[in-house]
Amino acid sequence: MVVEQSQTGVVERVDESSDKKDKKKRRPRRSKQNSSSVSGAVCSSVNELHAEASESSILGSPPNCVTSSVAFSSPGGVGKASHVAFSSMPPMHINEQQSLNEARWVQNQDMPPSEHGRKMFSKSCPEPVSCDEPIGPHTKSGIFPPQQVEGSSQKPCFEPHWPLDAVNEALKKGDVFRALFRVNAHNRLEAYCTINGVPIDVLIDGIDAQNRAVEGDIVAVKIDPFSSWTKMKGSAPTIDNSNATEDGKLFAECPEMTGDSKGKSKVGAEVGYFRNKKSVVSSEASPSFGKAACPQLLDPIGYDNPNGHCFSDSNTSHTCSSMDQKEVKNVIGRICSLISSFPSKRPTGRVVAIIEKSPRRDAIVGFLGVKQWLSYKQDAKKNKHSLTIPDQEYIQLTPTDPKFPRMMVLMKDLPDCIKKRLGEADETVEMDLVAAQIYDWSVESPVPQAYVMHLFGRGGEIEPQIAAILFENAINSSEFSPELLSCLPHLPWEVPEEELHKRKDLRNLCIFTIDPATATDLDDALSIEMCTNGIFKVGIHIADVSYFVLPHTSLDAEAQLRSTSVHVSQRKLPILPPLLTEDIGSLGPGVDRLAFSIIWDITSSGSVLGRWIGRTVICSCCKLSYEHAQDIIDGILDVNSVIAPHHGLPQLHGNFEWPDVIRSVKGLYEISKVLKENRFNDGALTLESSKINFLFDEFGVPFDSIFCGRKDSNFLVEEFTLLANRTAAEVISRAFPGSALLRRHPEPNLRKLKEFEAFCSKHGLELDISSSGRFCHSLEKLREKLKDDSVLFDILVNFASKPMQLATYFCSGDLTVSENDWGHYALAVPLYTHFTSPLRRYPDILVHRTLAAALDAEDMYLKHQRLLTKFKYGKEREKRCFTGICFDRDAAESNEGREALSASAVKNGIPCAEILADIAAYCNDRKLASRHVKDATNKLYMWVLLKNKEILLSEARVLGLGPKFMSIYIQKLAIERRIYYDDVEGLMAEWLETTSTQVLSLSTSKRSHRRGSLGKFKALEDVALVASPYYPDLEHCVINKHVHDLRGSQEVGEDTGRSLEDPEPISRISSSDIEVDPAVFPLTVRLLSTIPVALHALGGGDGPLDIGARLYMSSYF
Repeated sequence: MVVEQSQTGVVERVDESSDKKDKKKRRPRRSKQNSSSVSGAVCSSVNELHAEASESSILGSPPNCVTSSVAFSSPGGVGKASHVAFSSMPPMHINEQQSLNEARWVQNQDMPPSEHGRKMFSKSCPEPVSCDEPIGPHTKSGIFPPQQVEGSSQKPCFEPHWPLDAVNEALKKGDVFRALFRVNAHNRLEAYCTINGVPIDVLIDGIDAQNRAVEGDIVAVKIDPFSSWTKMKGSAPTIDNSNATEDGKLFAECPEMTGDSKGKSKVGAEVGYFRNKKSVVSSEASPSFGKAACPQLLDPIGYDNPNGHCFSDSNTSHTCSSMDQKEVKNVIGRICSLISSFPSKRPTGRVVAIIEKSPRRDAIVGFLGVKQWLSYKQDAKKNKHSLTIPDQEYIQLTPTDPKFPRMMVLMKDLPDCIKKRLGEADETVEMDLVAAQIYDWSVESPVPQAYVMHLFGRGGEIEPQIAAILFENAINSSEFSPELLSCLPHLPWEVPEEELHKRKDLRNLCIFTIDPATATDLDDALSIEMCTNGIFKVGIHIADVSYFVLPHTSLDAEAQLRSTSVHVSQRKLPILPPLLTEDIGSLGPGVDRLAFSIIWDITSSGSVLGRWIGRTVICSCCKLSYEHAQDIIDGILDVNSVIAPHHGLPQLHGNFEWPDVIRSVKGLYEISKVLKENRFNDGALTLESSKINFLFDEFGVPFDSIFCGRKDSNFLVEEFTLLANRTAAEVISRAFPGSALLRRHPEPNLRKLKEFEAFCSKHGLELDISSSGRFCHSLEKLREKLKDDSVLFDILVNFASKPMQLATYFCSGDLTVSENDWGHYALAVPLYTHFTSPLRRYPDILVHRTLAAALDAEDMYLKHQRLLTKFKYGKEREKRCFTGICFDRDAAESNEGREALSASAVKNGIPCAEILADIAAYCNDRKLASRHVKDATNKLYMWVLLKNKEILLSEARVLGLGPKFMSIYIQKLAIERRIYYDDVEGLMAEWLETTSTQVLSLSTSKRSHRRGSLGKFKALEDVALVASPYYPDLEHCVINKHVHDLRGSQEVGEDTGRSLEDPEPISRISSSDIEVDPAVFPLTVRLLSTIPVALHALGGGDGPLDIGARLYMSSYF
């Protein structure tokens, strides 16, 4: 059954006739024994879901009703503890004060109803997903009968999902809440849901409570009674990684916070989803490999908003009564009251229905565990070439993402190429990365069922890994079709005469670009003129991409689908064809190009007195790199000494000399300094630290990494792009208050921010979090105070970024409740948008169209008023009513003004508010996906470097400390890792609660099994690299042997298939590594201690890539 939802979040039934017609075309995915289930919705041509028959006594639902999978598809996650997301928070030791009044107080609170007599299915179901024990026919105490699932009669492992009607009714009453399901990357048994209005995330603890939900699902969550709420974690680093970066980056990046508003070196972290349309996505429209997914999600209701939309009560009054809205608010108020009264308690809940499944269910990447299956088959049949593969046999699939559970794959759901290799007993199948989709997870099955779509290649090579990363994030890497290219003009191309007459001609200005040296998509240029009255005319000129990309064309649809450019492996995946991004649309030097220009009248104190906005024709005189501009700023290049060929400067074009360019760069720099100072005086915040860049050899394999920071030349460009984005936002939001694409950055999570403040106070560091400006000012004071401890300051910046929320696009008509929600916290501005990178971002193209519509409407209105007749340039600017500094509201609200604005909006293809809100949410989703690609590729490159290095010795700082593990920060790699020291053979860990100190010492007692468990203790070598001072050469042998064992037979290769054999032996480690001395047992560790660690690469051959960290120790024993 396919479902959709109205604007109140009510799930509605949709006609199933189309599904029934296609039913015979689909491959059956269920065993014959599961005849009680019915066919579910089809999310894509290769993803079939199935509904289960409900039981009569499910939670809070009426008896004798049938449930169905209320969903599409999504990922979730199991994971080993070693699969660490690069995120942690300092331990906040909360002294919980239990009181006898607590229970008495709760009795007086009218909490949401909850079922106390629900079944505990976890007790009747084994724990197949508890991490380390593999699933499948090769387990001796298997979850399923050996080798086959057909004929099994399992007891239910999960509660059936609630019926649709019950979910709808509960949503309206506040009995359940709609929320995004997020899994803890360190421990898949923990998941979290954010409920709008509730200050603390709700914990979904355990497999039974998660009820088959996976990472990214939109679920219906029922809050547990207060007596079941758990304690807030305080003795270990924070596990709730709601804002955690995904496996590869320590610092969450937001371009407006890190300063890269141009988006040339970073991609901002975004989040968002599509609002549901009133149509059903067909299988042909479903996402497939290499195509960006446009998820069709259900409309949020007013009180819960996981996909970025907000609706006023007026939007939902036709389907949800004011009484229902009041009831929901009252329930949330009671929950907040409990949290406020008992801050040491965290609310818990359980999933009662999956409203919507994430598209990531269609993009699972992992490894197949075939060795034990082959071993069983070879025992059964001695002739390996005559192996038969019954359809009901299955093998295990282990996802590379630790937030996903392990899965079972039926043999019939394997590609023929894999079946053939298994028939030949080819064990190397286990070394290949595969693409898979989840298509079923019934109540009887402890794990989901998936089928394999295709192979990427060896997991230890770069190109297959990159292909898997792109697939996992639905990045379109295909070439542009001839149909799309036909939308563009042919080469050679020149500016048409018509455009020369319609636009302002600025080809006589000294205009130039400042970009990275290797950049080819040049979408912004700068100019400056000195006026006689001490005012500067500063211009920013943006490539007029909207001239080439017209609304409602195939090229526009493709740009929207791709949404943002993605950089991987020294290549770029653009949103538009290179003919446009690198040639006719790029502002290259010496050629006439179309631009959208903003020219400000700015004083030396940074005050903007006036502005002109319009479409222009420009000709850049040169392409400067950031290094060139920095040399000019530093005085290395000046008007008296510059000789173009001598300094390797670029070629100059037009009637300009180098002194003209140098004076312009210096003038722009002086004004940018003033603008930056004014911006921070107004309360702007930046959280920035050095980033790692990778150096690649001729084969595309990273061989080294360097730290790089931004310089004054970067900030020069940034200030004017920020000002341009603010100007564009101001114009379009005034002219089109209901359909402007803007960008907002909400205030940080106050609870997490206060935790960070308490952490600083505990360590004698003053922090003022009352506003973004004071927060930034106090961080700058800490930078100065800690100038001799840059590592600690980097850690503090990391912690400061944790409470920050994500910046997102939104439609102004979608946030009509309060314009206070439109602001940008980090920039401390009320309005902001993206205007300056249309060659890289689709939202910028929409903003260009909206700005053009405002200009056209202005011209139409002024011509009607006969105000433009015989006016000169200066007079014309003074009379601007829609795009000038002073907005003429009377003109905009007049009949003539409304008609002009409406006609120009239609002419320029401005979407209505509802469609624009969907586009904004989708662009947020694609922005976040591009960020994940960047993080994953950085982690891949770091893994390759460590694979070559074998062992990297480094110092690390302890970020978090507890009785079972410590979280550490390695500045050399700018990453976080965890070291687990509980249950280690030969190691005794003593946690001193009163002082928050961990003491690690060697133990002579021999223990081979965990007490009360079948699992063995971890080996000491997995936790510590122990060297003997008597035998220094032995240390190198031990290291090499250990790394050889970790590496296995597969080496890292690159795109040509070349293996990285014979890496540098550890005996040739660099001098910087030799300077790291090992620690000795017993080791006493405190928060922020410095400890030596040994880093190495893990996985690649038959498992997920990871970077392992161990203590680097010395011992006489």
